[in-house]
Amino acid sequence: MKCALFYFSLSGNTKLACHYIKRNVKNIKIELFDMIRTKELPNLDAFDIVGFATFTDFFSPSLKVEEFIKMFPKQQGKLAFLLNTFGNLTGSTLKFFRRLVVTRGFKVVTGFSLKTPQSYIPRRAIDKGNDHEPNKERMGQFNEFIKNLDEIAILYNKGKEIKREILSMGFFMRCLPKIPRVISRRDMGDKFVDEELCTECGKCEKGCPYNAIELNPKPQFDMTKCYGCWYCYNHCPEKAIYTKKFRNIGHYPKPSIEYSKKMKS
Repeated sequence: MKCALFYFSLSGNTKLACHYIKRNVKNIKIELFDMIRTKELPNLDAFDIVGFATFTDFFSPSLKVEEFIKMFPKQQGKLAFLLNTFGNLTGSTLKFFRRLVVTRGFKVVTGFSLKTPQSYIPRRAIDKGNDHEPNKERMGQFNEFIKNLDEIAILYNKGKEIKREILSMGFFMRCLPKIPRVISRRDMGDKFVDEELCTECGKCEKGCPYNAIELNPKPQFDMTKCYGCWYCYNHCPEKAIYTKKFRNIGHYPKPSIEYSKKMKS
């Protein structure tokens, strides 16, 4: 069974989780695609199942994920599975994620929510990084999800029908609505650049998924495009980007050492 697994990852947490699936699944050959770097969609006829992975963005998939999935031509029941990572609460992310994918004609057969270290600055700044996540229990559940993918592949190879799985979220999580993105922008506030620290390396401009930064010669922020994702703050190598509320605190430019070890096992 062949799989195209598309992921959206800014901190690297979701990307590592996808690599973990690829390495540990036995009956599926997975090819990974970065949603941001993928400029031309692959022909899905070459794949038997499609995976979509994203981090939880205020209890729903990110805007970039929505835009990417809407690029696909309407499918006729193409098998699909979902993965979302989250640092605090997953909320109804899987519900909204599934709805988004189903509208493009995919048949979502399974999905999973994986708790990972927190990359959202306002949470990390108050020592809520959860760098120990996923714990042993959640890793066990993640491995069971991967075993389920293997079982799906076995059924598929035998020509048997793959039934839709009821995605488990729990009553409380299912009831949590999407949170308006204006809250993220409010939490962030205005952004500034310490011109003495800035080396004009351009990493913020190149990495911003919303094309909201332009070097001239220092970073200039277009706040009408900014989505409050914290990529520029997290990834500035000199920590030259800051806000009124947050400066030189809480950075998460790459997966934590503990998380990386778990995802490379």
